[in-house]
Amino acid sequence: MNNFYGYVRVSTLDQNVERQLVELIKWGVLEKNIYCDKLSGKDFNRPQYQKLKRKLKEGDVLVVKSLDRLGRNYEDIQKEWREILLKSQKQIS
Repeated sequence: MNNFYGYVRVSTLDQNVERQLVELIKWGVLEKNIYCDKLSGKDFNRPQYQKLKRKLKEGDVLVVKSLDRLGRNYEDIQKEWREILLKSQKQIS
């Protein structure tokens, strides 16, 4: 069974995550499957993101409001995405 997971990120503690949460829920992501970090997107060493990444399995769907919520640098985002895909391919081998 495919699960829908969501990731929300804002850069500072005082920024509001509500708009992102609303969008993820519209996509059918259950609140219990939404992971949120209030940290910079300079790298992927964020606790909730790492927890989410470990949870993802082959066939799951990851929803983010916009690509920049994953990270700042497009090349780093691509590298991270390839790592997630490689992990899911290894799970079915």
